[in-house]
Amino acid sequence: MDIKKFLTESRAVSPVIGVILMVAITVILAAVIGTFVLGLGDQVSETAPQASFSFEYTNDTTNDTLVVAHESGDAIAASRLTLTSTVQFKANTTAASPLSTTHSFENFGNIAAGDDIVAGTAVTAFDDGTGDLGAGTFRIVWTSESGSSSATLQKWSGPRA
Repeated sequence: MDIKKFLTESRAVSPVIGVILMVAITVILAAVIGTFVLGLGDQVSETAPQASFSFEYTNDTTNDTLVVAHESGDAIAASRLTLTSTVQFKANTTAASPLSTTHSFENFGNIAAGDDIVAGTAVTAFDDGTGDLGAGTFRIVWTSESGSSSATLQKWSGPRA
């Protein structure tokens, strides 16, 4: 074996290994670019807030009411919370208040758009004079800012549900 010829040989890596390296680099680059283009790299999962709510039901001969109060836990934007029910209810006593099974916390008379629901904040659900709130199941539902996820924070079933 000629040592001088071995040290001065100028041949590079064989063409097959070169092609394999180029394909590997192309696949890695495509995967990285695809991840960011499709938005998979910056998905942030928003977790539901931790909060406790109480329900106080009043059965009146003409109107049932249900007071929902934030007892403790995280402050939550009113726009992220809805009160849903299996029976229709009003968010306030005005004639313009629609009868519905779902109301955003911003629809209630004492909550302004942009308010945070903090400990001590309460909203009242009213029936339409039929006295049927006690036959419903109510849920406080939180929805993430992106709208991609939601969670039931608290549930209450009436005495006739």
